[in-house]
Amino acid sequence: MAIRVQPKLIDELVLYGAEDVQNCYHCGNCSAVCPHTDAVFNFPRKPMRHLQMGLEERLQSSLEPWLCYYCGQCSTQCPRGAEPGETMMSLRRWLTARYDFTGIASLFYRSWKAEVLAIGIVALLTAIGFFTFGFLQGDIHTYDGPDAFLPSSSVHIFDWAMAWVLFALLMMNVIRMWWFTTASRENLRVPVWSYLKHLYLLPLHFFTQKRYGLCEHKGPWRLHLVLVLSYVTMLVLIMFFLHQMQSGPSIVWPAHGFGYLASIGLLITVIYALRGRFKKTQVHMKHSHESDWIFIVMLLLVTVTGIVQHVLHRTGADLPANVAYVAHMMFVVPMLVLEVPFSKWSHLAYRPMAMYLGEVHRDALRHAETVSKEKTMQPVS
Repeated sequence: MAIRVQPKLIDELVLYGAEDVQNCYHCGNCSAVCPHTDAVFNFPRKPMRHLQMGLEERLQSSLEPWLCYYCGQCSTQCPRGAEPGETMMSLRRWLTARYDFTGIASLFYRSWKAEVLAIGIVALLTAIGFFTFGFLQGDIHTYDGPDAFLPSSSVHIFDWAMAWVLFALLMMNVIRMWWFTTASRENLRVPVWSYLKHLYLLPLHFFTQKRYGLCEHKGPWRLHLVLVLSYVTMLVLIMFFLHQMQSGPSIVWPAHGFGYLASIGLLITVIYALRGRFKKTQVHMKHSHESDWIFIVMLLLVTVTGIVQHVLHRTGADLPANVAYVAHMMFVVPMLVLEVPFSKWSHLAYRPMAMYLGEVHRDALRHAETVSKEKTMQPVS
């Protein structure tokens, strides 16, 4: 099979945040210090080489960028300042765009203006839709109860409809990821039992970010874990316990208690991320793509407006609470509709999938090696 070369691949990756790739002369220091690399998945060196050579299809079929957690050790040890950690990050953005069949992710990563414009349009439509719905059937001076401006039952239906759309989009892109990295590879034959054997890795890596904990410095892993768990906790509360979360003004501690913990977790991690990207003292925060800033700012706005809405409702200020709720949804909807399937939040799906497929690949390679040995040992007639 002929190997096609894309000479302008490096130029394309610049739009996704790659920096100084040409400085790499493949000394191997980056792979030597990486706690995640091994004989099967060798990185950052191999993806850096493929990128320099313009081997687009090989990069598209690789799992290595997802197995990197950007602890920064590789960039620190690079004698040429080639920033291999940042290159892995840019490859994850590029792969996200590759998996996305709509082309939206590619548009957003190539143009922050397009992403901001899309967020603005979705936010405006959300405000129009919620205010129109509220005024047609309820009273803006009532937050909860029979005449509620935005009754939890109606919002709940909206949430679930949006969740199913997002799930469908993500699953289609995850299937494309599987096709590019596993199913379409002629030299990789995966036993069916292997897919079933390693299924437990999907929830394990989703909820624990386990491999991140292998990095030398544990702080970033702990904060990342708090961010993920806080977000997932809040998502579960909204999807399954919205009535309890929206009732009041009395506090329903079994539901709100977890909401408070999740809000604190989100606020702390977002402030930490903003501070780190401004100060640039940590290796993995020295370079920030526009999409990184948009993601952090959006998450901050979602968190702050949610807290403001909650405080106003608990203090009995129903009219301001309803307005704050619409403002909150103006950031929640673009975050879910645009950021989850097409931007950085999609890593929550792709990274566990990569861990899972990585073990599937190892099984396939071991199986192929066993079959090869058995053929070699057969007597020649």
